[in-house]
Amino acid sequence: MDQLLSVAVDGIIYSAWLFTAALGLTLIYGVMKIVNVTHGSFYALGAYAAASITGAWLAHGYPPMLSYVVLLVSAVVVTLVVAPLIERGILRFMYAKDEVVILLITYALFLILEDVIKLVWGVNPYFVAEPYALLGSFSVGGLAYPTYNLILVALALVAGLGLMWLLHSTRVGKLLVAVIHDPEVSRAMGINVHRYYLTTFTFGSLLAALAGAFTAPTVSVVPGLGVEIIVLSFAVVVIGGLGSLPGAALGAVIVGVVRSFSVHYMPQVELFVIYFVMAMVLAFRPRGLFSLAEPRKI
Repeated sequence: MDQLLSVAVDGIIYSAWLFTAALGLTLIYGVMKIVNVTHGSFYALGAYAAASITGAWLAHGYPPMLSYVVLLVSAVVVTLVVAPLIERGILRFMYAKDEVVILLITYALFLILEDVIKLVWGVNPYFVAEPYALLGSFSVGGLAYPTYNLILVALALVAGLGLMWLLHSTRVGKLLVAVIHDPEVSRAMGINVHRYYLTTFTFGSLLAALAGAFTAPTVSVVPGLGVEIIVLSFAVVVIGGLGSLPGAALGAVIVGVVRSFSVHYMPQVELFVIYFVMAMVLAFRPRGLFSLAEPRKI
């Protein structure tokens, strides 16, 4: 029973991290209908910015408890600088092109940003473990877990519930839903679709940067960090259904629980089991578990 409890806790923590990382990807696809490979780059940018700025904050002897605010601010700053440049400078000229072309463009941007990260931060790893150890730990099933993991769970809940509230309970969200369903009619009704595209891309990229920033204290921040997360995020949104917020949540839970079971009982298949689950879901539901309805033109 203790081991099953540990499996559940591990699954919840990993699912929360995955959901936060994948949420921006599914939001951008749902609104803009582009598969944004640069999502992984914003995750890495958030991690590098948080590690370097928080490290400098702590090195100057500033209050360690405020380092969590610094993590948040780091993600916001790097997103507000880079995301509008990409959307306004490149992507807005490509929306009329085929989805495959835009996919290749975002992949090229991903490769460029990976090299930019190396030019700015170098190839040496960055460590900022103080926020991870600062809050102590708690025990479940005889195993100790850093209390910092609860911040990751809280971040996932706030991001998911906040986005649902924004979409369904605010005027801006309802206009955004209109853009999602039919951008041409929305444009004809006077909605500034390009402004919503800019806002959506920036906000989706911010979610990726936040996931990277709050992951930075738990890992060594190294080149190639964004490659792993973009693959896992794609697995989550493909399982749940591209563009579906409930699908992203369910996909993250499925992947998190299955991975947790494999780590505890069959660690040799940990790397394989996520993609096996994705293949099984696609075999029976090619558009994912919560795929959005496609408009049919006649």
